[in-house]
Amino acid sequence: MSEKMPWKLFHKLTHKYRMVLLNEDTFEEVGNLRLTWLNLIALVGIVLILLVVITYTLIAFTNIREFIPGYPDAAMRQHIRTNAMKLDSLEYEQAIRDQYFTNLKQIISGEVPELYLNDTTGMADSRNINFLRSTNDSLLRQQVEAEEQFRLSVLDESQVNRNLYDMHFFTPVKGIITRSFSPSDGHFGIDLVAAPNEVVKATLDGTVTMSTWTLETGYVIQVQHDHELISVYKHNASLFKIVGQKVAAGDAIAIVGNSGELTTGPHLHFELWHDRVPLDPVDYIVF
Repeated sequence: MSEKMPWKLFHKLTHKYRMVLLNEDTFEEVGNLRLTWLNLIALVGIVLILLVVITYTLIAFTNIREFIPGYPDAAMRQHIRTNAMKLDSLEYEQAIRDQYFTNLKQIISGEVPELYLNDTTGMADSRNINFLRSTNDSLLRQQVEAEEQFRLSVLDESQVNRNLYDMHFFTPVKGIITRSFSPSDGHFGIDLVAAPNEVVKATLDGTVTMSTWTLETGYVIQVQHDHELISVYKHNASLFKIVGQKVAAGDAIAIVGNSGELTTGPHLHFELWHDRVPLDPVDYIVF
């Protein structure tokens, strides 16, 4: 009898049943489905597993978990982290204070105090640290050293001035100097009053590096020359050159004007710079 029980159970689970769908009005068979108890149990099990997986995913990876009673929200978790850091800092400060009083007591008693908690005995010895120079750093150093080798800035001032005095500067415009060079007052050039519509000329050969308009100085043009020289021409009425164009000494590059807010009348503000240092143009150019 006991041997037939498992067989009867297996036969019952694998016995096929048909589910028939009928039209209620015409009793016409619409469809049918063959099932067994074993298939039904497996289907229900798969559905339950999928429901468990979906529920776990929604709770673990979305903010739905915050709706669970007793689960902390984002603000509460932030407070918990902040309080944990403050508690850790408080415990450390408490330990330092206790160590301080312990050391003070030992000093008064004539004993040798223990090490202080915030000492640097556990840190690496800086004398044993080897700083290695990367390949890119070495290449950059070689490039900079090669570029700096023939810079005028590494020469003495007398040599630099002698080289500049030997150069022939073309007078940018003929006129009267109304304001001299005064770096202490923030005036890094000279102001020249010339005839109306006077043409402004390049003082040396070079390349135009700026040709624009600004609110304070109006139409401005700047020329980069050799030997790290830069000439700047401000308050022009119009400009003849654009950025990137080559100019020769004496070429017309602008017209004297009265543009910009920092001007009181038609004139040319002319600046001469060498290696980022302003020069007095009167020392090198005859106006």
